[in-house]
Amino acid sequence: MSTPRYELPRGGANPSSRGQGTTPGSFANAPELGRPHAFSSPDTPGMPQPSPRTAWDFMPRDWRQQADGRWCAPEGFVPITQLEHSRLGTVTAEMERVAEREPHLTPEMVRDEVAAGRMVIPANKVHLASGLDPMCIGRASTTKINANMGASPVSSGTDAEVEKLHWAERWGADTVMDLSTGGDLDATREAIVKNARVPIGTVPIYSMIIGRRIEELDERAVLEALEHQARQGVDYFTIHAGVLREHLPFVRSRLIGIVSRGGSLLAKWMLHHGRQNLMYQLWDEICEVMRRYDVTFSIGDGLRPGGLSDATDRAQLAELETLGELTERAWRHGCQVMIEGPGHVPFDQIEFNMKLERRLCHGAPFYVLGPLVTDIFPGYDHITSCIGATAAAYHGASMLCYVTPKEHLGLPKKDDVKQGVIAYKIAAHAADVALGIPGTRDRDDELTKARAALNWEKHFELAWDPDTARAYHDEDLDVDTDFCAMCGHDWCSVRISKEITEFLSGKEEAYAWDLPVVSAALSDDQRAILEKRGVLTPEEIHRLAGKTRRAMGAGRGHRASCHSDVASDDQAHELQSHELDPVTLEPLAGG
Repeated sequence: MSTPRYELPRGGANPSSRGQGTTPGSFANAPELGRPHAFSSPDTPGMPQPSPRTAWDFMPRDWRQQADGRWCAPEGFVPITQLEHSRLGTVTAEMERVAEREPHLTPEMVRDEVAAGRMVIPANKVHLASGLDPMCIGRASTTKINANMGASPVSSGTDAEVEKLHWAERWGADTVMDLSTGGDLDATREAIVKNARVPIGTVPIYSMIIGRRIEELDERAVLEALEHQARQGVDYFTIHAGVLREHLPFVRSRLIGIVSRGGSLLAKWMLHHGRQNLMYQLWDEICEVMRRYDVTFSIGDGLRPGGLSDATDRAQLAELETLGELTERAWRHGCQVMIEGPGHVPFDQIEFNMKLERRLCHGAPFYVLGPLVTDIFPGYDHITSCIGATAAAYHGASMLCYVTPKEHLGLPKKDDVKQGVIAYKIAAHAADVALGIPGTRDRDDELTKARAALNWEKHFELAWDPDTARAYHDEDLDVDTDFCAMCGHDWCSVRISKEITEFLSGKEEAYAWDLPVVSAALSDDQRAILEKRGVLTPEEIHRLAGKTRRAMGAGRGHRASCHSDVASDDQAHELQSHELDPVTLEPLAGG
C-alpha cells in the first residue's frame, strides 16, 4: 500500500471514549483543562489571544493571600455563592452533581473552573430547595442550550408557558428563560420556577416597567424588582448595564438600530433624563442583591446587531469592553458571571467575536443568541442561526440561546419550541464532537453500528427523536427488513457491506437481530407527525395506527418474508413493489 501524500493536522482528543471507527479524531486543539484553552479551536491568524487574567485577579478588597497562595476571607465571613465556596477550596454538593453530569470532569476540576470564573453553576438557593437539578455552563464542559419562552400582551398565558417549559425540558433544553411581557408576569414567573428542574433566567427590566413608563423607572424600583425575583428563585438575570450613554452615537447609522428590548428601553431612559444608564450606576448595589441568593449574572448585550449589516461594529464592541469591566466588578463581589453575545453575525466574523469576548471578559462563559448567518429566511431562522451557533460553540461559546421558526415573526408555540431546541441540540452536539470532548461521540457510534446492522429498532431507540424517525420510516415501508425505501433491495449499500465477509460492518453481535421485524402500530405521537406531513391519506394513517403484526408472512419468532435471508432477489423485488394493505399488511388485490 502506498504512503499517503498528505499529513493530517495535529488533533485534539478523541470524542469516542472507546476510540471506535477509523477516524483520526478531533482536529481541534489538544485539551488543556484548568487553562483558558480547555476545549478550543485552532486560531485563524490574527485572532485575539485569551486574557492572562481570571477571576482570581479580581478578589474582594478585604481578602488576603497567604504565603502558600491560598486566599483567606475576613474573620466571620460566610460564603454564599458557588464562586465564594470555590475560592475557599470547598467542593459543594452542586459541584459534585455537575461532575456526575459531566463525566470527563472531576468535582475538583469543576471547583477550579468556577473559581477561575470560566464556569458558572446557576443555582439560586431558593430554587435549589424546590427541585433544581444543578448544571454548569463553561467551555470546559459540554455546550449548553437555552430555550426562551414567555407570555406576550397578545398571546399565551401561564398554563401554556408551563407546558412549553416541560416540552423544552423533554427535548433537551439545559436552561429556560421566561421573557414574559404580558399577562400576569409574577404568576407566570413563579409557576415556571416552581415547575422547573432546569435553571430559569429572566430579564427583570420587563417587570420593572409594568404600570409605569420607562422614563419613570428609578433606583428603588430596580432594586426592589431584583430582590423580589431573587426571592422567587430565579437563577440568572439578564441586566443591560453595559449600554452607556456615550455608546448611543455609534448606533445612529445602523440599518436597524437597537434590537434588544432591554437595550432600547434603557437608551430611551438615558436620552430622556440626560444621565448615565442607571443599571451601570447601581452595579455595586445590584451585585449585593445577586450575591445574597447566588443569582448568576448574564450581563446583557443591549447593543447586539439585529442584522448582518450592523455586526461587529463600534457600538457592539464598545459595549463588550464595558461588559469586561462589569465582570471584574461582579467578581470582586463574589458573584458568578456569564456574558451575552450577538445575534446576527456573518459566518466569517464569528470566530473573532467569540475570541474577543474571551479576552475582554477574561474567559467568563459566553452565552450567544444564534448567531444568524443570513437575514433572508424568516420562518427558517432556527436553521440559519444553528449554523452560526455551531461555529460559535466550536470557537468558544459555552451556551447557545435557541432560535425558533417563529423568530422575528411571532411568539413561539409548542411545536416551534421543539424545532428550536432540537436544532440547537444539533449545533451544540456537533461542536462538542468537533472539540473532542471525551465521550460526546459515543451515542453517534452506537447508532452507526445499529444502522450498519440494519437493526431498525435500536436505530430508533438511539435517535434523539425516535417518534419522528420511526414515523418517517414507516410512511414508506412499515416493515423492518434489511433495506429501506430510500434505495430498495438491490441498491442498499449497507446491506451489501454487511454481506461482504471481509468487512466488520454490521456484524457486531450486540446489534444482531432475527426476531419478528414487522413494525408496531403507530403511536399517537407518530400518527400526529404523519398527519402533519400530509403525505398519506387519513385512511392510510388510520389503518397504520390499527394494523396487526401479520405482514409479508411474518409472525413472532420469524423474519418477514422480504428479508434477504428468506427471499430470493426476485421475490424481494416482487414484495417491495406490492402495495400492502395497512390493516393486514398483505398485498392488495391487483397489487
